[in-house]
Amino acid sequence: MIQRRSLKALYYLCLLAVGGLLGYKVYLNFFEPEFEAVHAEQVERLHSALEGKTSFRFVVVGNINNSIGVFERRIVPMLNSTDPAFVVSPGNAVSSGGEDKYRAIHGSLGYLDMPYLLTFGDNEFSNFGSFRFYKHFGPHFWTVQVANSRLIFLDSTGKTPYRWQLRWLGDLLRSDTSKHTFVFLGHPLRKPDADPLFDYEDNDLKPDAFRQALIEQFEAHQVDVVFSANLPLYDSQTVNEVRYITTGGGGGLVMNNDTSFYHYLTVTVTPEDIGLELHKLDIGQQPILKTLESLWFFVHSLFFVGYLNFILILCFFIALAIRLHALVFVDRDYYPDFDLDPSPWQQRALRIAQFTNNYLPFIGGVPLSIDRLHRGLKQAGDKVRIVAPRYRDQPQPEEEPDVIRVPSILAMGENREFRLANIFLRRIRRQIKDVNPDLIHVHHPFWLGSLGLWIAKIMRVPVVYTYHTRLEHYAHFVPLPGRLFRNLISHALIKRFANRCDGVIVPTYSAEEYLRMIGVKSLTFVQPTGIEYDRFRAVSHSAVESLRQELGIGDEHVFVSVSRLSTEKNIDFMINAIASLREKTDHRFRFLMIGEGHEHARLAERIRDKGIEDCFTLVGAVPPDRMPVYYSLGDSFLFASKSETQGMVILEAMAAGLPVVAVRSSGIDDVVRDGYNGFKTPEKIGPWRDSALRLMSDEPLHQTLSANALSFSKDFSVDHFARDVHGIYAEVLADFHKKKTDSDHDS
Repeated sequence: MIQRRSLKALYYLCLLAVGGLLGYKVYLNFFEPEFEAVHAEQVERLHSALEGKTSFRFVVVGNINNSIGVFERRIVPMLNSTDPAFVVSPGNAVSSGGEDKYRAIHGSLGYLDMPYLLTFGDNEFSNFGSFRFYKHFGPHFWTVQVANSRLIFLDSTGKTPYRWQLRWLGDLLRSDTSKHTFVFLGHPLRKPDADPLFDYEDNDLKPDAFRQALIEQFEAHQVDVVFSANLPLYDSQTVNEVRYITTGGGGGLVMNNDTSFYHYLTVTVTPEDIGLELHKLDIGQQPILKTLESLWFFVHSLFFVGYLNFILILCFFIALAIRLHALVFVDRDYYPDFDLDPSPWQQRALRIAQFTNNYLPFIGGVPLSIDRLHRGLKQAGDKVRIVAPRYRDQPQPEEEPDVIRVPSILAMGENREFRLANIFLRRIRRQIKDVNPDLIHVHHPFWLGSLGLWIAKIMRVPVVYTYHTRLEHYAHFVPLPGRLFRNLISHALIKRFANRCDGVIVPTYSAEEYLRMIGVKSLTFVQPTGIEYDRFRAVSHSAVESLRQELGIGDEHVFVSVSRLSTEKNIDFMINAIASLREKTDHRFRFLMIGEGHEHARLAERIRDKGIEDCFTLVGAVPPDRMPVYYSLGDSFLFASKSETQGMVILEAMAAGLPVVAVRSSGIDDVVRDGYNGFKTPEKIGPWRDSALRLMSDEPLHQTLSANALSFSKDFSVDHFARDVHGIYAEVLADFHKKKTDSDHDS
């Protein structure tokens, strides 16, 4: 256990180191002094060094490609020892135009003891690098007078319109009186004599009109040498007294053969002549080693300093090794701990704090479930406090000794049905501390649920989370792209939250399977929500008849459904199916849709458009104490929502003796037994409608399914529910305190 704690500490230490290094990268990018117009500074150095001289030497190094192993470590020391007047890159000094690559080449060139000048080439242009080159070094095409020689730098990337460059170049060459003229441009003007090994057409200068016009101007004005890069080789040609040199061996990938090798050129300039000397480097760096160096440079370029690169890689691999060690070598027991003894907590009253984002008087499955659990636990002797939002615009119970109401800071939904409570109030924690709970029970994986989890961690008590809701079906309430929330965020949110809890209660086995599939590893308990079975059986005949007269219902078959009028409840499907049922049968029926929500007006309009307002009634909200009468008025229960985790209203309908027709989904699958207490169908109008028609037209079948539904619902009473949840609390407490004891012992 001590070894595991040490590895865990080392793991987080490595992550902290990586975070610090990444923060250092941010510091380098945003707080380090910027470098601008480097060429202006270098030209000043160059003029100072060559003042009064008529002879000098300079070096040309092409395709440096941010190389550390070749350029920085091998070529730079050689140049410093021979002391040329300056160094020129004819292109591809960087491996790409990214900011980190420009910063890295600036650092590498800083090791030179002499001035340097860069040509704007393909690599400098890539990855939006043109503006970085302009900012850090200077214009893309330009010229400078060096002693008795003219250096001309051209843009061969296409960034600058070539016609403008030709006009500028022609004017420059016609008026220039320099003894010697050197031109630098990234792309070769002529195909190498030897096989270039790479596709020349992809690396030469385009368009052809630009290339041909340059050749004509160079020959007409007797340019001495044209230097290019862009090919990993050395090639020299003289055409009409103009020498064309391709030099690409400054650090990029080469083949180490007769034409492709690491090298640089020394150019000796005197008033009378120009001398060129090729320096072939016997480095022998193979392609595989070069690839490894590129990988090394990738990390190096993050920080521009080598030793930080090493620390970053070291920390990454240590963290990876520790993670792999935990996955491979640490034993795991995926079975429950059968040695747990929950009896000390089963045999005494518990203090429970519950956190929920909605509660009575808001009517919904979650508030009703919490209220029943509260009453059941309290009746069994437990002490319960519920932290819930306050609904100032709705009638509040006069006395709520067990409820801590939290003011809302935001109401969402067309009817303001969802409240965001002010979780930042300090009094919430103080009031919960006064309760001194043995356990905290949260009912949502965010907001007040997150507050409950946080308080539990501070108070060092276990947390139980009840998975009530399939969040992916509520994407329309979230100000995010629907698919992003539905397919990724909702599942990740539930997984992360559930794994931070000590126990998870799910109402059905299908819900448990879902949690396991998304990666929830916490203790999980299947516990259906309880219903007030006796209350649904105690409805008087006179109450039902009175409601029948109130609604104007005769001897027709009465279908009932209970649901919030919201998008995720799939009520549009039921409207279409009822319209289809109306066309298919002569049997008289009424459909009562009980519930309220922000979709009420739109659904009412759809019912009118379908012409079924005489048989499809939006009843609106019904007080909980009146619901048993409405259920008892019905003959069958219809349901189409796919967002439920259990479908508590289905159990309530069964307690009133109503067989069910429902769309198959995870929350329905464990409650409705096809052909026993109702029917489950795919989300298709035909099968769903035909099942409803069978219940309406086949009286013996209806009676059989009704009796089975009544029998099935008996096992879900509130008393059983509260007793079972108390047992879950006891088991979670036993597991929590055993782990706590083991941890204290090991430390």
